Amino acid sequence: MPTLSIVIPAYNEERLLPRTLEAVGRSLPAFTSRGWEAEVVVCDNNSTDRTSELAREWGAKVVFEPVNQIGRARNCGAAAARGDWLLFLDADSVPTPELFAAAEAVVAQGRVLFVGAVVELDASLPPVASFLLGSWNWLSRTLRWMAGSFILVEASAFREIGGFDLSLYASEELDLSRRLKSLARRTRRRGVILSHPALKSSARRMTMYRRGHLLFFLLKASVRPWSTVRSREACRMWYDGKRE
Repeated sequence: MPTLSIVIPAYNEERLLPRTLEAVGRSLPAFTSRGWEAEVVVCDNNSTDRTSELAREWGAKVVFEPVNQIGRARNCGAAAARGDWLLFLDADSVPTPELFAAAEAVVAQGRVLFVGAVVELDASLPPVASFLLGSWNWLSRTLRWMAGSFILVEASAFREIGGFDLSLYASEELDLSRRLKSLARRTRRRGVILSHPALKSSARRMTMYRRGHLLFFLLKASVRPWSTVRSREACRMWYDGKRE
């Protein structure tokens, strides 16, 4: 009987985490009705709010990672997970039963190493932001890059390649995708990016930060990608603790 561990890193997510956990609860039958066992692991990444308390009230297993870094939180949650497959979700995402069913169906076909999904945001976006999101989804499908908000991967493969790179403060999902694709080629397996249905996620970064701030980060990351994503200061949008 296959087992699934849903791993959710959470840093001060008391407002949006309950919505995500409720969506997970509605969607899990897409796996469990097909014979899977499932668990939910929330990694409290040094929160100062009620994140841990709310996760326990929902029934999740809660682990703690004191160093505030998304890759560390995901690795910590994965270390406590018992599943044959790991599904990394962000704490501001809203998965649907249809998305979970599509992912389960792909895995059931066999010879699959990882599954990702395109993303849609939960608010209307200005034209520039819509263009950037559309560009990301095109790149994701074309290059088989997984969005960090939805990564379904065989646990043994995740551990074989060493999990998320802890030198990265952003784009760690792209590095993971690259290494998993290499492993898939060597083992004659495949990775799949689901084009439908999309994962709905929060648009809060598009609304919390000025457009110029976002564009400056993208420009800096395109000119000096590796030094940018290895700098906590350069990636402070993910670590400044701001929440709507």
